[in-house]
Amino acid sequence: MFIDSHCHLDRLDLAPFNAEFALFMREAEKQEVRHLLCVGIDLESYAGMRRLVDGYDNVSVSVGVHPNEHVPEEPTVEKLVSLARDSKVVAVGETGLDYYRSSGSLDWQRERFRQHIRAARLVGKPLIIHSREARNDTIELLIEERADEVGGVFHCFTEDWETARRVLDLGFYISFSGIVTFRSAQSIQEVAKKIPEDRFLIETDSPYLAPVPFRGKPNYPYLVRYVAQCIAGLRGVSLERVAELSSDNFYRLFAGARA
Repeated sequence: MFIDSHCHLDRLDLAPFNAEFALFMREAEKQEVRHLLCVGIDLESYAGMRRLVDGYDNVSVSVGVHPNEHVPEEPTVEKLVSLARDSKVVAVGETGLDYYRSSGSLDWQRERFRQHIRAARLVGKPLIIHSREARNDTIELLIEERADEVGGVFHCFTEDWETARRVLDLGFYISFSGIVTFRSAQSIQEVAKKIPEDRFLIETDSPYLAPVPFRGKPNYPYLVRYVAQCIAGLRGVSLERVAELSSDNFYRLFAGARA
């Protein structure tokens, strides 16, 4: 059984399922997806996302504002905390720094990141970190704000082993997406080989980043199997072992998720 530790269920193309979320969820269960973490990227669509998954015990959610999102009002610690106290919320994020899509003075992005870390510490829930072309600033800000008190995961990891070691030293986990299946992803594959077995997760980031052999097509949580298959091959272990380890790691990190 697999766990998709990072997906955006409210953004899936449900056309193949007659536009019915329940049909998609039945397919996910049929494909042995045991649990899904639906990750928030803005507060404006959060309520709709939360309603979509209400009643599904095998779906957890997070609350946060993506570093690249343009929002009418910046999230405050108080607002994030009020939403994160919901028992279905198991994490704060996704949050972090992204210097790839943003330019100019990015003080606003760093301040947004700080608000999330402070909220996570107040509610005692882990962080979901997005970091792109901002590795040093991301890690330094996590240290400054004492994010190690709650920990978390660097999702969709695309860095090298040196960066991975710094992330692990902070007590954070690393999550691999479909990118690890790409032929050009040698540095990420090296991390997947070396990472301790108790510190990695698997994800789809669906509807984005479909793994090989579906690259370029809409992504769905049940394709997380292909991420697991790739990691199993890289590590020389069985698919079942990767599923077991990543599931155990998920429930250890996200203690509020229902097994």
